[in-house]
Formats: sequence, C-alpha cells, structure tokens
Amino acid sequence: ACTGIENIDEAITLLEQNNWDLVAAINGVIPQENGILQSEYGGETLHGPAYGPTSHSTAASSTPSSSSAFRHVVPSRQIVERQPRMLDFRVEYRDRNVDVVLEDSSTVGDIKHILENELQIPASKMLLKGWKTGDVDDSTVLKTLHLPKNNSLYVLTPDLPPPSSSHSGALQESLNQNFMLIVTHREVQREYNLNFSGSSTIQEVKRNVYDLTSIPVRHQLWEGWPPSATDDSMTLAVSGLTFPCHRLTVGRRSSPVQTREQSEEHCTDVHMVSDSDGDDFEDATEFGVDDGEMFGVASSALRKSPMMPENAENEGDALLQFTAEFSSRYGDCHPVYFIGSLEAAFQEAFYGKARDRKLLAIYLHHDESVLTNVFCSQMLCAESIVSYLSQNFITWAWDMTKEANRARFLTMCTRHFGSVVAQTIRTQKTDQFPLFLIIMGKRSSNEVLNVIQGNTTVDELMMRLMAAMEIFTAQQQEDIKDEDEREARENVKREQDEAYRISLEADRAKREAQEREMAEQFRLEQIRKEQEEEREAIRLSLEQSLPPEPKEESTESVSKLRIRTPSGEFFERRFLASSKLQVVFDFVASKGYPWEEYKLLGTFPRRDVTQLDPNKTLLEVKLYPQETLFLEAKE
Repeated sequence: ACTGIENIDEAITLLEQNNWDLVAAINGVIPQENGILQSEYGGETLHGPAYGPTSHSTAASSTPSSSSAFRHVVPSRQIVERQPRMLDFRVEYRDRNVDVVLEDSSTVGDIKHILENELQIPASKMLLKGWKTGDVDDSTVLKTLHLPKNNSLYVLTPDLPPPSSSHSGALQESLNQNFMLIVTHREVQREYNLNFSGSSTIQEVKRNVYDLTSIPVRHQLWEGWPPSATDDSMTLAVSGLTFPCHRLTVGRRSSPVQTREQSEEHCTDVHMVSDSDGDDFEDATEFGVDDGEMFGVASSALRKSPMMPENAENEGDALLQFTAEFSSRYGDCHPVYFIGSLEAAFQEAFYGKARDRKLLAIYLHHDESVLTNVFCSQMLCAESIVSYLSQNFITWAWDMTKEANRARFLTMCTRHFGSVVAQTIRTQKTDQFPLFLIIMGKRSSNEVLNVIQGNTTVDELMMRLMAAMEIFTAQQQEDIKDEDEREARENVKREQDEAYRISLEADRAKREAQEREMAEQFRLEQIRKEQEEEREAIRLSLEQSLPPEPKEESTESVSKLRIRTPSGEFFERRFLASSKLQVVFDFVASKGYPWEEYKLLGTFPRRDVTQLDPNKTLLEVKLYPQETLFLEAKE
C-alpha cells in the first residue's frame, strides 16, 4: 500500500537488504526529507536524517566512480506518505486491445479520453463495460470503486456502424505482401534493391537506407514517395506505393553555410548546421577546449537550444530534436538514437525473434550537470562505445533538464520498471547525471541490469556494457533454443497441415463424408454421454433412497438375496421380509442394472420376478428367507 510493490520476490530482496527492518526497507524505497517515527521498541522518538548519499560521502568516495544506483544506503526510520496507486486496464474493442495505466485518483472519464485518442472514437459514443461494481458514470473516481491492480474492460459503440470486413481483409492482405523498393543513391549513382513487408513503416525504410548510405534520416532528401505518404509512421501497405516494385531516389539534404554572425544570432535552429560544422570541431574536446571557447564565446551562448522541447506531444518529434541537437554539439559520431516512443523501443529491442533481440540502453541527459559535456564527448561519442552500442543495443534517449520532461519520464519509468527504479532515478542529484540504464527484456517483465552514472571512464563503461551483454547472451541462447524447438514443432505441424490440405483437395467428397460421419459420431457420443450421466444420476438417487440394510441379528424377519450378474459376479444384501419387491428392483438398478433393461429370474421354480407386482412384499412373493436370483438382459 505504501510503496506500490506487488512483486513478492522484489519485496523480499528489499527486506533482506535492510536486515528485515520493515520501516527501513519502506523508507529506502520512498525516502522522506524529514522523517520522524515513534519507535515501538522503547518509547523514544527517532529523528531520521534526509535520505541520500550526503551522510555517506566518505564511504562513497572510496568506492568505484560509477556505482550501481540499486545499492541503497539504509536510511533511518521515517514516516512514509502514501504514493498514488497505479491501476492497469486492458480495454478490448472489437479486434483491438488497449492498455491504459492511471492513478487511482483519476476518473472513468479520464479513461474514455485516453481511449478517444487511441481508438479515434468520440468519448460520448462509448459505453465502458466490465466494472465489477456495476455501471458507473464519467465522474466516478477510480479509488471509490476499490479496484484491483489489473482490470479488464470492454467498449461498446451501439451508435456506430460495424467496420467493413472486406476493407479490413484487403488491408490485411496488403500488410502481408512484400514490396521491392529500388532506391537510387543520387550522389554515388548506386541502386539498392530492398525488400520490405507491407507492415514495415516508412521510418524503418529510412533507417535501413541510413545503414547503407550513411545519410542520417534527418538529412535524407527523398524523391518518389506517393503524395499520401505524409507520415513516417505510416506502413508501406497504406502509403500508396506501387506494388510489387517502386522506385525512389535519396540524396543528402544540403544546408546553407552560416556566417559567424548568423550562427550567434540563430544558433537555436538545429537544421541550419551543416555536416561539416561538427566534423571541424569534433576533436576539440581532446585538447580540453570547449566548442564555444574556440570562438572566444561562452559555451552557454552557443548552446541556447534545449536538447528536447518541453511538453512535446510526440516523443518521436522530441527525439528528432534531441538527435539533431546532440549532433550539433558533439558531432555525428554518436550512438544511433531510436526515434519513437519508449514502448516502440521495447518492441524493437525485446519482441522480435530471439536472434534479433537486443539490450535496451536508455541515456538520460541533463544540461545542468558538470559531467554531461565530458561524458558525451569523451565516453558516449568514443568510436569503440558507438560501435559496440550499434551492434548490440537499441539506444533511446531522454532529456531530464526540464522538470516537465523529468516528470514525464518518471511516469513512464514507473509504468514499465516499477516504483523502485523510478524512485532510484528520482533521488539522483543533478551532478550524478547523465545516467545510462541497461535494460533486458524478459518474458514477464523488463529488468534493469545496471545504472551507470556519469563519473566513469571509457574502459569502465565498456566493461559494464560487456558484462550486461554476457548476461543477455546467456538468456538469449536459452530463448533461441526454445524458439528453435517451437519453430521446429510448428514446421512439422505446417508440413502435416499442408499434406492434409492436399489430401483434402484431392478427394473433397470423401472429406465431406468423413466430416459428416465424424459429426454424427460426435452427436452420438454426446447422446451416449448424456444418457450415461442421466443413468448415473438415477443410480445414485436410487442408491441414496434405499432403506438401510438390516443387521443379521435383527429381531425382524430378514430375507437374504444373492444376485448373479450376466458377467458372473455376485452381490448379496439383506432385506426385511416386509420390504416391497420394488426395493429389490431399486437395489439392482443402483448397481447399474435397471429393470427396464434387465429381468430378474428365480431358479426353483424358474420365473421372471420382474413380472410380479412390485408393491408386494418379499414374503408374499416367496423370496424369504433366502433366494438366489439371476440377472438377464432383455431382448
């Protein structure tokens, strides 16, 4: 309730780190600046200092310069304020599922507004169903519904027409088609024949062309895209490309050379910086000279443009500006940052085939940290680091300088990694930035393998990247083995299905006859099962309705009957001589031999007992004091 931690393994780990001190463990996850706790172990009042590394500066100085952010200092006992509880909703609408994560202080209307953007359906047309407490209105606060963490809802739109099945079928067929793109590199007059599926996006095409031509996406100048291809997130299937082959031309976008006065006056326009600008000064930091100092101007005067806009609606646009600004500051030799949302980076890194999966590296930038310039220019832009990251990692970046961007990332961090990681990043001081998070995707969750702080060296950074890669490689080999086995099973199944399909096509009439026969057998089997269940129910009912068997020493007259079944088995039972013959019939039926299907025969003289009046007593029908009877199936 206090920390929002629902993973029992994570909770036990935190308790063990704090020697099973519950208050210390909670304060380690949710630190308070002024903690005061009334101790129950002696009545004294404990005053806890503010949580942080300040009180441990001496110890910290002797440790390696880039320690993991998960090694918490155990704080004093403090009062913990309740953090907002996050609720997960899986909302189903027709053939789509939308995941929504909200605080419990939000309302039902907030969920509808999110779904309105995702599903492109007016909130007024939605009926949100699936609440455990019945129907609610848009003003209902989620906290008042006492919901569990994970919830499933569904949307009904009775006022909207159903989608066209023919259109969706055609779209699905287009997504499965393969497009041949003949891309001509204008400067070198070279053609590339590239195959892409219809589900690939224009952005993916441009990134692949960047790998071939070394022209960054932001500098690519294209010719040949259809007029309808206005968004890089659009798939090729709906972009209007000519199927199956389409010609495109790409070249490097030229930028006018700025004068010194224009550079000083318009330095915020990242698109006006030519490629040569970064090349001229990319080695300046090796001599301890800042870019701005080479012109006699302070660095802050040349770097007025923020790395990332504040309150950007689209994360992809924010990352485009980040990449452009990073290149203008530190040159083009830098990690290739993934352009898109954090969720899209997860998809790229973790949810492909096992052989294609990579680790996810999240770079957290902070302009106000004294370590940022050195870390970016000497570590992050080192050729060995750039090469290793490009081969083994998907690198995603975010700027933590602005408070709004910082809060936005912490919200994403809580949603994807949990409150412990978010709290670890929240407590990092400005001078501890930049941070480098190494994430490994697992089947059930995303695991943060390492948090690297800015006060490190190239060698140490490389060692920690390689250590994370070793852990990932071991897990990847297991995943590849599982995937290969699964694919082998699926291949066998596909081959069997294909052989089966060919056989069915060759003899359609025989197949239909077999299907009818199987359907009839299934129907008869269902009838037989129902009959057996009905007979079993009757048998149990008769067995429960039988009077208790009298004891041998009973003072009343007792008749002992021995009954032989058609299989040769015998079963015996005692009855009161005053019992009616129907009781014997019920007893035999309770053993699985109903009198409608079997007849009960006497021996001397041979007679059909089932033909006698069932209301007569055993004494009246001369089945006293003992008798041997035979069961025989009726014809």
